[in-house]
Amino acid sequence: MKLLGAVLILLTTTFVGFEYARRLSERPRQIRQLMSAMQSLEAEMLYGLTPLSEACSNIAKQIPNPISSFYEAFANKLLAKEDSAYLAWEQSLDEVWPNTALLETEKEIMKQFGATLGQQDHEQQKKQIQLVLTHLKREELEARDKQAKYEKMIKSLGFLSGVLVVIVLI
Repeated sequence: MKLLGAVLILLTTTFVGFEYARRLSERPRQIRQLMSAMQSLEAEMLYGLTPLSEACSNIAKQIPNPISSFYEAFANKLLAKEDSAYLAWEQSLDEVWPNTALLETEKEIMKQFGATLGQQDHEQQKKQIQLVLTHLKREELEARDKQAKYEKMIKSLGFLSGVLVVIVLI
């Protein structure tokens, strides 16, 4: 019975370590997806002159989850004409963000962009998108650096903490 308990503790702590490490590796990938989506939004809005709701629906079809679910939720809120574009943007962020590996810094960047969405001329909107892309690029570099530094260590720490708990309990 002790052996089974020890194995379960070891498996659980190892799983926690691997799950946290997975979130570290997911963050740079999701930031790149967010950047790709912003570039697509720029192309759809500024060059294709596509309405915002249609542009976001198109983007949602092009990129994987969980970023696509944000754009899909935003497009649905715009089509329902519930609130302003900014409120729909913010509500969509709040709905989807817990399902991502992204941090509050990326959320704040996206919220700041949402405040200007659709309220400026094409040139200013393009500058806002470029500003968002610059901020996201900086966050991606930081996320990659953090992943390189800590991913392997966190995996090992999960396993070793399980070994420590088992030793203490036995």
